[in-house]
Amino acid sequence: MNRENLLPQNDIHRRIIHLDMDAFYASVETKRHPEYRKMALIVGQDPRKNNGHGVVATCNYEARKYGVHSAMAGIQAVRLVPKEKLVFVKPDFATYRAVSAKIHSFMHEITDQVESVALDEAYLDVTHNKVGQESTVQLALDLQKKIRREVGLNSSFGVSYNKFLAKMGSEYAKPFGRTVILPSEAKRFLGMQKIEKFPGIGPKTQEELHKMGVYTGADLQKVDVLVLLKKFKKMGYFLAQHARGIDLRPVITDSEVNRKSIGIERTYEPAIYSRDEALSKMRNYCNYLETKLKKRNFRATTVVLKLRDNDFVTVTKRRKLHHPSDDQLDFYDVAKDLFDSTNGFLEKGIRLLGVTATDFEKENYQPINLFDY
Repeated sequence: MNRENLLPQNDIHRRIIHLDMDAFYASVETKRHPEYRKMALIVGQDPRKNNGHGVVATCNYEARKYGVHSAMAGIQAVRLVPKEKLVFVKPDFATYRAVSAKIHSFMHEITDQVESVALDEAYLDVTHNKVGQESTVQLALDLQKKIRREVGLNSSFGVSYNKFLAKMGSEYAKPFGRTVILPSEAKRFLGMQKIEKFPGIGPKTQEELHKMGVYTGADLQKVDVLVLLKKFKKMGYFLAQHARGIDLRPVITDSEVNRKSIGIERTYEPAIYSRDEALSKMRNYCNYLETKLKKRNFRATTVVLKLRDNDFVTVTKRRKLHHPSDDQLDFYDVAKDLFDSTNGFLEKGIRLLGVTATDFEKENYQPINLFDY
């Protein structure tokens, strides 16, 4: 039996750009404060002024030379970087969002097929674009140059025929990187990459793959598809596809994403330290979700809870409902369980709280009130 037949047929006809801003938050801060240009700049709470608390939200490339990285404890960064080179800046998300919106407006001048992954990252499907440019590379170059010229920030891009490869490309030559992966080169390119470079492969999966003797894309390409399926289930199927340059996921536009979820989140200053207050906010959120869903005649199958503390540590948890629902009590029960399963947020103070209903099913009937007849 030809194991390759288990995989879907590849599609090499799309033209996808993955744009990723280089050290986005830190670059915005450096642009505002040129005096920090040669410093190891960290965006996050300074643990020296916060009783040792604080987490690195992001950092510039100078800080990365010392081994600093996102999500690292701020106090560890203090130990790694010489005192005279180190500077902390508190995050300014209002400014980051404003800069991101301008960059996204440039993308939408090219195509409306834009999928935002974060403030600093997006996919563009330019198979059919607004400017009539046949060269995907030229489109990406023009976008990169426009961002540099009009916003003053550097970005990296990857160009290929699917999202997975475009993402690999943008990461390949950072900062200010430009990588093109053609269909004829994809398998060889992937074969040269360490398995840690594959998007979506976390530390635990990496460890399991290493036990199997898989350290590179070339190693992964040699593993039988059925072996990966047995070992990693659904994840194994995607590993087999990605190792061969297959990724059929469409670019899901921001407007489509918005239609697939309804949520509400708020930032609190001062932060919330009371469980009762947090649960009260959540009850109000769930009431809001019920109203919105019933208006659209939707039922949700998944509830998502989002929390951020005073150290800007953010956690997002989701859980499937037992059945599709538009009932606020169902949403609240799940959100409350998810909230109680988190640790440390109340102690540090909750500065952002949000609840989202997603994975909709549309009702094929209208509810009626028998007492109206």
